[in-house]
Amino acid sequence: MTAAVPDDCLAHNDWICGAYLTSRSEILEEAVLQHLQLSMTSVALALLLAVPLAVAARRWRWAAGPVLSLTTVLYTIPSLAMFSLLLPVYGLSTSLVIAGLVLYSLTLLVRNILAGLRAVPEETRQAARGMGYGPVRLLLTVELPLALPAAMAGLRIAAVSAVSLVTIGAIVGFGGLGNLIYSGMNTYFKAQVLTASVLCVLIAVAADFVLLGVQHLLTPWMRQTRRRGA
Repeated sequence: MTAAVPDDCLAHNDWICGAYLTSRSEILEEAVLQHLQLSMTSVALALLLAVPLAVAARRWRWAAGPVLSLTTVLYTIPSLAMFSLLLPVYGLSTSLVIAGLVLYSLTLLVRNILAGLRAVPEETRQAARGMGYGPVRLLLTVELPLALPAAMAGLRIAAVSAVSLVTIGAIVGFGGLGNLIYSGMNTYFKAQVLTASVLCVLIAVAADFVLLGVQHLLTPWMRQTRRRGA
């Protein structure tokens, strides 16, 4: 007598399957946490590098060309080639994925921060210097705050891009939800592929909304300007 085949979505390999969510909840949670860790860490490190690079490019005109050219070249390197070039340094580890994402994020962040710094009116700088502001105080209290809208726009794009690119880390075994997408495609496990893909999209959308809210809180003068315009 042959055994009965379970009549459920997992047995039928359906795309939408609630049983997959309940039976693989720990795996999904672990993948989401790794995805968030890789994305957030890489963007944070890229921001720490991008700010001084953009400031240097703004302060010394001769530095703008090399900085922008270097970051642009890094962005054009295919992800597989990037990981291969970094492999001798970092080995098969999360550091390899983070390093690659940091290099990709630099272009978006440096360009937007530099654009924001360049948009600060010169008369504003002159007025601050006339009030006794030194270079550091001028940068921290005048230039960077006024450059925030452009910088936050770049940060939002970089964050969403990082969430997407993390999935490529599956080729070295550290891709967060990308690991599930990759293994699901290899075995044609429909529910796993769809669920991991949807979660990846949700993380990207959530990251964009969170950063948009942060920008709203950090730039109250923009709200006042819009009210006056209305």
